[in-house]
Parts: sequence; structure tokens; C-alpha cells
Amino acid sequence: MRKRKFTPFNVICLIALWLILCYLAINGNNEINWQTIFAIIASGIIVFVPIYKSFRKGDK
Repeated sequence: MRKRKFTPFNVICLIALWLILCYLAINGNNEINWQTIFAIIASGIIVFVPIYKSFRKGDK
């Protein structure tokens, strides 16, 4: 199966959607607790690691 590369437009859309979801997660709770912080960090890793790997492979 062939992987598709991320275009700059795709990256901007993914980052914007992630930021919107983080904003909703923070504003949806009355307080920021460890569970919210962990969810934001874990989702950030899930979103940004494939983007980083895609651009790193593109340099070689």
C-alpha cells in the first residue's frame, strides 16, 4: 500500500483541527486536570509524529 505524502495545506488543516479540538477540550471542562493534559499531549503525539516523519523522509 502506497503512503500519501502530506502537503502544506494538509498539515495546516490538521494543525488547525487539532487546535480547535484542544480548545474545546479545555473550555468543556470547568478545570484543567491531569486527564485533560494527558489527552492533549497524547493527541499531539498522534497528530505530529506522522507529519514529522513524512517531512523527514521527504528530505532524504
